[in-house]
Amino acid sequence: MERSDCGHRVVKVFIVSDMEGVAGIVKWEQTDGVKEKRAYHEGRELYTEEINAAVRGARTAGATEIVVMDCHGAGAEWNFNSLIPDKLDRGCEYVVQDHWTEYTELLSSGCDAALFVGMHAKAGTPDGVMSHTVSGQAWRNLEFNGTSVGETGINAALCGQWDCPVLLVTGDEAVCREARDLLGNGLTTVAVKKGLGRFSARQIPALRAREMIENGARRALQDLSVVEPYDPGRPSEISVEFMTPDRVVEYHNRRGVEQLDELTLVSRADDWWTAWSQFYF
Repeated sequence: MERSDCGHRVVKVFIVSDMEGVAGIVKWEQTDGVKEKRAYHEGRELYTEEINAAVRGARTAGATEIVVMDCHGAGAEWNFNSLIPDKLDRGCEYVVQDHWTEYTELLSSGCDAALFVGMHAKAGTPDGVMSHTVSGQAWRNLEFNGTSVGETGINAALCGQWDCPVLLVTGDEAVCREARDLLGNGLTTVAVKKGLGRFSARQIPALRAREMIENGARRALQDLSVVEPYDPGRPSEISVEFMTPDRVVEYHNRRGVEQLDELTLVSRADDWWTAWSQFYF
């Protein structure tokens, strides 16, 4: 269904979630499923409840179909599977995918809006809590047609490929700033913490943070036209600079990917999705 068919009435909402931007989370131990410490399972609870807050806000705004996509790569059996199913709001459905950006069915069938919950800033952001892009050990910088982006940009481009606008981003102040710079001031943002360093933050208590997210989701969905779907541009060039030469090896022989120097790869295509697919999959 085209958005123009239903005016401002919300029908389908895509909630894209990550863990690092959740209130109360500041350490890798809280997001790492491989080590699977108590801190990780406490982090999962904080994470799930912020997703629930966005679901409640979307339902209040009139959403009739809400799909949650967990985008947190926690490792092992927890990869894209960190939310707690039996604590998830019954008003949504959720996706467990095998590879990040793999699930596109809701988008390709026509989706009215996307809400991003628990986002973190891109690699190198000084005040970004747990800032990184895709892999904190491997990726130094990612650019779409010369614009430096982080994971918010990747998820926004994924949604924009199918004409779905991102209307809400929640996380720390740094990612909210990054998202507005990329998507415009019409974007609704909810900052639940302020980075004091990469692993420290002044934070809003979880209960109040959830209220803020619920209200933010409801407000964001009042007008579906305030943010345009994100298109990095056509033709599309995706450039990735890696931390060390050995991390380049995983990607450099893929179809359509060119190695520019010992640390940098470029994927080019007519559109972003093709360029991303030939590089990432």
